[in-house]
Order: sequence, then structure tokens, then C-alpha cells
Amino acid sequence: MNLPRPLDVLRGARLADGSAVDVVLDGDTVAQVVPAGTASAAAHELDLTGFVVLTAPAEPHAHLDKARSWDQINPPMGDLGLAVESWVRHTTDMATEHIVERARAQALDMLQHGTTAIRSHVDLLRTGDPLRGVRALVEVRDELADLIDLQLVALGSELIDESVYEAALDAGFDLVGGAPHMAIDPLAELHRVLGIAKRRRAAVDLHTDESLDGPLTMPEFARAVRGWTQPVSAGHCVRLGTLAPDELAEVIDEVLASDIGIISLPITNLYLQGWEHAASTPRGLTALRALLDAGVRVGAGADNVRDPFNPVGRGDALETASLLVTAGHLTLDEAIHAIGDGARSVMSLPEAGPRPGAKAELLAVRGASLGEVVASASPDRHVIHAGRLVATSRVERQIAPTKGTAA
Repeated sequence: MNLPRPLDVLRGARLADGSAVDVVLDGDTVAQVVPAGTASAAAHELDLTGFVVLTAPAEPHAHLDKARSWDQINPPMGDLGLAVESWVRHTTDMATEHIVERARAQALDMLQHGTTAIRSHVDLLRTGDPLRGVRALVEVRDELADLIDLQLVALGSELIDESVYEAALDAGFDLVGGAPHMAIDPLAELHRVLGIAKRRRAAVDLHTDESLDGPLTMPEFARAVRGWTQPVSAGHCVRLGTLAPDELAEVIDEVLASDIGIISLPITNLYLQGWEHAASTPRGLTALRALLDAGVRVGAGADNVRDPFNPVGRGDALETASLLVTAGHLTLDEAIHAIGDGARSVMSLPEAGPRPGAKAELLAVRGASLGEVVASASPDRHVIHAGRLVATSRVERQIAPTKGTAA
């Protein structure tokens, strides 16, 4: 099969609500969704009988520069502090070409699983040339431009001079990032990073309050960006999950007033947080139910994959959806929304999915229902980006016969 190829009709698909439909495409846009079997014949059709079609997942918070480095680094398992130490040591002699190789491989693996848009934070490095990761990810973005929408975030710390942020933005980075809660003076670092973004009129996506205790910067963050026209989002927000209801409600009011998109990252935060608690271990999740019930825009992603911050992860957004159900107590519909439409909202991407007028960013997964898709995460999939089939996977299974079926 030659990929990518344009498509006109997706025939016989099942939507998340169970209805069987034909999806008619017009270039990169969904033109019609009609009852199955009623779309006119077209030159380029894809038979999706036996598949559920969804909005293609978007990954709102990746670290492609770190991905797949676990085996190379062989770090100790542990909390956020140990992960940071292991990574900083590794970056001393890390070559740009090695970053390119790992980032490319991870991005293509995510595409194969159905993700057609990725926002990657990229470290402004503390040792050697601070822009090695910047150059690597710009190269990967250019190479994969026809297959994946890739947004790049300059991720610095209090040890990184503002001129390095400026250089990353000059190189074509889209957003300003940081982790102010980890600084010696969190609020000073918060305002420094926001000052860079304001000066450059850049969008902002900050690692925010990624701990079970300690600094709470979100209220000040929200007040500082009140009235901004550029998009603002916050990842992790684990601390919100530890707040008493009254205090949480006050913080959520601030978030709503500034329309900050919140990004939950269950896989990595479930791994990183709670190591210091030997009994009744608390888990690192933001206050998902309270945020959703209040109307906050919420997306979800995987964050790190097979690096010092998370030794596991399959690059599959359905893994994130499953954890949102089991660990975050979301419904199936809410979980799928978080990895698809919710993620695209916090990334300021156009509306997508199997709806007339939406962008043709679609994932078809073999299954009879949404529940089966989330539970089994079948590897049999078709991935559509900008109305073109860009990835397809088929798995052959063989099981030895039982006594009743043996020849």
C-alpha cells in the first residue's frame, strides 16, 4: 500500500455513540456524515466495517528529546528529583544526531498508534551547547511536516538565560515553557518566564505544580495571564489534586477566569509521585473531576516515554485513556474526549473528528463499541491526517485449537 493517499469516503464506520455511518471527506475536511451505505460511490474509499472512528488523538505534552533514552541512561527508578539528576548528567555529552534519531522514532510510533498532532517540550540544556535539542526537533518537525503537526515548546529553568529562550523562539519554536514551581523562588521564575512570552507575544505552556505538596503557583499564574490573547496552558497540576474542596474551588475560579487549558499526564505522574509514602501511597493526578465539572478545558497526554521520568509507555493515546478511566475515574466518553477533542482544544488546534465541517483528523480502531476500543486497544488501526491515510496496522493472530476443534 502506498501512503499517504487521499480519501473520499470512509464506509461503514461506527461512531462512539454506536451509530453506523459513512464519512464523506472533502480534502482535509469532513463534508458529511450519513447513514452507512448511503454515501455515493467515490474513487478513493476505505472500508471501515468493524472499526470505530474517533477524533485522532493529539499529544499535548511530550518530551521527544528525552524519549527512548532509558536503556541508554540506565537511571535509578525513583521520583522527579532523581529523574532530573539522571537526565542532566546524560546531557553532558548528548549529541544532536542522537536526539534526532530518538525523537523521530518516537513521533512515528505515536503516529502509527493514531496521534496526528504532538506538542513537545524541548530542554534548553544546562551543559554544553544549550540549543542541541532545539536544532534536533526543528529538523524532525521539518522532516515529518506532511505526516504530523508538531508544536515545539522551549523548556528552560532558572539556570537558563533569557537569551537562550530568545534563540529557541528565533529558531522557530512555538511556545515558551518552564517549571517555575521547581525554582528557588517559584513566583519570581514564573514572572520571568511569562515576561519572555509577553515580550515575544508567544503562547505559553508551563509545567505547573508537579508535586503532592510544596509551592502552589497556579493562582498567581492565572492572575498574571488574565486578559492575554495568546493561548495559555498548564501541564501536570498535580498539586490541585491535594487541595481541600474550598481551596480548590477558588483556584479553579482563577483558571476559568483566564481560560487556562489544563493538561493531565497520568502515566508519568502516577510513576513519579508518591515514592516517599510507604503506606496509603497518594497518586499524582490533577483534580480531574472538579475541573471538568467546572467547565475547564482539559486535555490529557502521556508526557515521558521510556526515559528517566517514566521507564514505560507505549506511545498509544488509548493507554492514556484507559488510565483516565481506572485512575482518574472518568467515563469512557470523557477519557476519549480528553485525548482527542480536549487535547486539541488546549493545543489551540482546529476542531477535528467525524463531524461535518471538522478537520479530517481521524483514527479508526477495530472494535464493536467505544468500551471495547478503550479496553482492548486493538492494534488494527487506520490513521487519517488532513484527509489522507498516513498509517495503517494489521495484526495476524493464531491460537492453537482446543480439544473441541482439533482435527
